Amino acid sequence: MNRTRFLALAVSALAALGVVAPAPASASPYCGTTWGSQAESADAGDRERLYDVRAGRHACFDRLVIDVGGEDTTFGSFSVRYVPVVRQDGSGEPVPVRGAADLEIVVEAPAYDEHGRPTFQPADPREVVDVCGYRTFRQVAWAGSFEGSTTLALGVRARLPFRVFSVTGTPNSDDTPRLVIDVAHRW
Repeated sequence: MNRTRFLALAVSALAALGVVAPAPASASPYCGTTWGSQAESADAGDRERLYDVRAGRHACFDRLVIDVGGEDTTFGSFSVRYVPVVRQDGSGEPVPVRGAADLEIVVEAPAYDEHGRPTFQPADPREVVDVCGYRTFRQVAWAGSFEGSTTLALGVRARLPFRVFSVTGTPNSDDTPRLVIDVAHRW
């Protein structure tokens, strides 16, 4: 009996006895997500302006970042929740997005200054951020900026757990406060 066949038989025999465990099918990281899918909101009372929207991918979640700034280095007035359909600010028209679940993101920060000039204006309101190839995000759409707040529609693969938090900015710099929305890849 050649050496290769002998090793194959030995491994098979040990596996049958339960001594050799099969390797896991995937090498995906353990994320230990403890977030939920219930609405999250805060009202810090501060008034800022929206300056940018961007997205990123991580091992366990997709991330949406909303850059705000204006009065100070902190921010914390928002509402993020799953809804049947996100509605456009002002008109109430539906803002359909790809995906099996819609997250409505309302930021108490207008995308215009005190003279009505835009501080952020997406090039394509239907695709505010390119999320093609993301595991969880399907589409980020603009739902408007009206009466001091801005609404975004985030289409996701399914109703998955999410978390929301704000990050303070750095005084006298371009590092503005940010609102961060992370949506997990799985439960």
